[in-house]
Amino acid sequence: MTSPESKKRLSAWFQQWRMPLRKFLIRKGTVRSADLDDVAQEVFLRLLRYERAELIEHPQAYLYKVAANVAAEWAIRARSSHPHEPRWLAELSAEEEPSDTVAREGMQERVEDALNTLSPRQREVLKLQFLEELGYAEIADRLGTTHRSVKRTVVKSYDKLRHQLDAELLGVIVRGRE
Repeated sequence: MTSPESKKRLSAWFQQWRMPLRKFLIRKGTVRSADLDDVAQEVFLRLLRYERAELIEHPQAYLYKVAANVAAEWAIRARSSHPHEPRWLAELSAEEEPSDTVAREGMQERVEDALNTLSPRQREVLKLQFLEELGYAEIADRLGTTHRSVKRTVVKSYDKLRHQLDAELLGVIVRGRE
C-alpha cells in the first residue's frame, strides 16, 4: 500500500473502522484493554505494508480477520512472556465461597436492573465512560454536547443508581473488591 491513493484509502479505513475494530477486539476478549490501541495500530500498519489493497473485496471483513490474527499472536506472545512454574499452582487456593458467588450474582442482577432504569442518554454516557474509557471532553465531542452537560448527566446517573442500590448491596460490592 505504498501509493498515495492506497494511503488515503487506509487513512479513511482507519477513521471509519477504528472504533468498531476496538469493539470487535473487546468482544473477542483476547486483548487487554491497555493493548487495544496498540493492536489496532498493528493491524493498520500491516495493511499499510500490503501491496495489493485493490484486491480486497470486503475491506472491513479483511480488517477484522487481520485483527483476529494479530490478537491471537499477541495472546500467544503474552502467555509465553510470563512462564508459569508448576509449584505456583500448588500455592493457589480457592478463597471464594459458593455463598459469595451467589451473592455476587444477585448483586449483578440488581445492578443491571438499576442500570436499565436510567435513560438511554445516561446509559450511553456511562457506557462511553466505562467501556470505551473516554473522558468527559471526549464524550462531549462524540455526542455533540458540552463537557458540563456530560458531567451533569454522570452525576445524575450516579445519584439515581445510588438511591436504587441499597446499603446492603453496596456493602457486598465493597467486600467483593477487597
